[in-house]
Amino acid sequence: MGETSDVKKSMRKTISIILKTVTTVLVAIAVIIAIMLVGMRIFGFHVYTVLSGSMEPTYHVGSLIYVKEVDVDELKKDDVITFMLSDQTTATHRIVEVVPDENDPDVIRFRTKGDANSVEDQSLVHYENVIGKPVFTIPYMGYVANYIQQPPGIYVAIAVAAALVMLVFCADGLSEKKEEPAPAAETATGNAPDLEANDAKAMPEEGSADTASQGSSVEESASQEDQSAE
Repeated sequence: MGETSDVKKSMRKTISIILKTVTTVLVAIAVIIAIMLVGMRIFGFHVYTVLSGSMEPTYHVGSLIYVKEVDVDELKKDDVITFMLSDQTTATHRIVEVVPDENDPDVIRFRTKGDANSVEDQSLVHYENVIGKPVFTIPYMGYVANYIQQPPGIYVAIAVAAALVMLVFCADGLSEKKEEPAPAAETATGNAPDLEANDAKAMPEEGSADTASQGSSVEESASQEDQSAE
């Protein structure tokens, strides 16, 4: 029985360690993805996914680019900028020329071109439409970002989150489970004080019997002396 109990205890410990390791790795991956997709916005970055190959090989399709706002007056030729093409569309191209407005010197426009494109963009970019400059990029993470932002990726992300919570509880439950003590050991331990108490009570009774016996001998000796005197 003892060997079986030790084997079960060892198995629970091993399973608990495996679950904790898997959970830790998955949680770390989830946290990293959350930071890359959402957390960087706290530091003032705009996060975009590269959907076309117009900026190959600088920015590959499926990459995430992190854009930081800049002072448009500091922009110059060969800088890469991210800008609004329309209310719903953004683009990231390289500046090939800075074009001041002839009528208003405070207005600046930029002529842009994709590195992989053979011709320049048809329209100039107004300075107010400039979002910023890409600071760094993470290849292929754009695929992940797009997948989890729409069905069925949203449901997969929710299911993974629920599975992580269950794994955490399972690992904690296995690590906290303790083996119950054997009932026989409790009975033997519990009866020991009672046996000692019974022995303690029995000893005075034996002493009393000896005293009574001695008293009877004295009375018999006294009776014999009286008879001799007569």
